[in-house]
Amino acid sequence: MSTILVLTSSALGTASVSSQLVQDAIGQLRLKDPDIHIITRDLGGNPIPHLTVESATALRGAEPGNAEQATVRALSDELIAEIKAADTLVIGAPMYNFGIPSTLKVWFDYVLRAGITFKYSESGSVGLLKGRRAIVIESRGGLYSEGPAKMMDSQEPHLRNLLGFIGITDITFVRAEKLAFGIEARERAIDAARAELAEAIAG
Repeated sequence: MSTILVLTSSALGTASVSSQLVQDAIGQLRLKDPDIHIITRDLGGNPIPHLTVESATALRGAEPGNAEQATVRALSDELIAEIKAADTLVIGAPMYNFGIPSTLKVWFDYVLRAGITFKYSESGSVGLLKGRRAIVIESRGGLYSEGPAKMMDSQEPHLRNLLGFIGITDITFVRAEKLAFGIEARERAIDAARAELAEAIAG
């Protein structure tokens, strides 16, 4: 039985295009395999606490020195276990000010742990969570995959680097762009993203 880890990160809840497309992806994955097991993290609705002195200390490798650090370490272990259990990650990632939501970034802060999800070697870093696929659904008000605004895209390169750092390099990016270009452009973008998703999942 396959396991899918689903991450949504929009602050807009069900009004979010990225979250709606994530639900479409779940539906298509269930059609392909009705027995799949799905683990869901709504990072937008139930955000992970941002880093503090205590949490940053707890994630650096030393044994927790107090109850707060122990709680942080336990959450990190739980999040990492969810990745390890999954064959595929489905990530909903809206673009906020050219980058990813802070709620998604802090999830990475909790799962990028030296010696657990990556290690350092003489030749550089090595990801330890290989053998998994990621489908990343990006929503954007403008057009950033090409044209003059492409240089402003700090979303997709960042996600590729973060996932690759822990060994997840089989990544499919599905973009819904030009969502703020009017109703017709928005509908075309969402329809195109749905078609691209269906193709990616069928393959």
